[in-house]
Amino acid sequence: MSGRDLAGYAVCAANSRGRRFADSPPLYRSEFQRDRDRIVHSSAFRRLVYKTQVFVNHEGDLFRTRLTHSLEVAQLGRSIARSLRLDEDLVEAICLAHDLGHTPFGHAGQDALNECMKPHGGFEHNLQSLRVVDRLEERYPAFDGLNLTFETREGILKHCSLSNAQLLNAREPGGVAQRFLDGTQPSLEAQLCNLADAIAYNAHDVDDGVRSGLITMAQLREAVPLFARYYASTLADWPDLALPDAQRKLLYESIRRMLSDQVYDVIHHSQAGIEQAAVRSVQEVRQHGRTLIGFSEEMKAQSLVLKQFLFRQLYRHPQVMQTMNSAQQVVKELFAAYMVEPERMKPRFVQRAHIVTTLHERARVVADFIAGMTDRYAAREHERITGLRLLGEA
Repeated sequence: MSGRDLAGYAVCAANSRGRRFADSPPLYRSEFQRDRDRIVHSSAFRRLVYKTQVFVNHEGDLFRTRLTHSLEVAQLGRSIARSLRLDEDLVEAICLAHDLGHTPFGHAGQDALNECMKPHGGFEHNLQSLRVVDRLEERYPAFDGLNLTFETREGILKHCSLSNAQLLNAREPGGVAQRFLDGTQPSLEAQLCNLADAIAYNAHDVDDGVRSGLITMAQLREAVPLFARYYASTLADWPDLALPDAQRKLLYESIRRMLSDQVYDVIHHSQAGIEQAAVRSVQEVRQHGRTLIGFSEEMKAQSLVLKQFLFRQLYRHPQVMQTMNSAQQVVKELFAAYMVEPERMKPRFVQRAHIVTTLHERARVVADFIAGMTDRYAAREHERITGLRLLGEA
């Protein structure tokens, strides 16, 4: 959406708070379009294609990965942003970058790496995503990282512990971590990306879960009223989809209707909340006492039931847990090996490990290396170092 079409409460690229390092203005793009393009061309973004969403890479070619998830989040985000007259390019940039710092093996890998890093400051994947775009990407001669705008970086850092916010703010006073210290809100574009992430993964995890055979539509109909409603409406309109050879279309159409209604709910409820709050500028959005982008109370409750079902029946399914336990062993044993012998890492990380002077700093180098791995690279490295094949085909 062009600047003249944006609402007064939307972020405008022309009024961006700028970049950490001086950069020539783009000729034919907005500042946020430049951010998006830098993200898409980054190495970290390409690696997402081999990083777990729920199922590890070797378990199937058609399951979602962190890359396909990020693309789906961006599509949802842009659609909602247009209806709310927000900056679509900023929303897209944040959505595409939000998982750049995710470890291999999804949340299991993150939990394992955080456990390893507890004596050294811990590990948060949102903070790691910011670290990727601020420091770890190596593409430009004038600066480390991607040198993204403040607004994109703010959206990437959607969660942050108080201790890490204090550390970040000491290095960048009044920067992207300030809101975690003073209780202010991020832009509406950042708020939207957070919700688009939740909508996307709930919907596509239903799809992947049924495709995998670990959950069934019968279970969903019985336990999740939100899904049951759209399943029933689909069959009412298309009775032939009850036939055994039409189950795939029945699933897709039920999910499509559920996803669409969640998007419409966000648009309608957020529009009403913005009008009621009477915010007219980005500054008023930031000073408002609560977030303004969200579900209605009814949809929030129904979506929570879906989320809880997926947690119990899919994410904690014995088959998934067995794989994730092996994945956590891979991460923990890689961390231990690299801490003892940093020379096993890639050359640029070996160089960094030799420059640092404390154990905490070495641990952070190791965490950076492991967090940047794909599922299959981590599994192969672990097998090379330990001789054990814990993941992948025998």
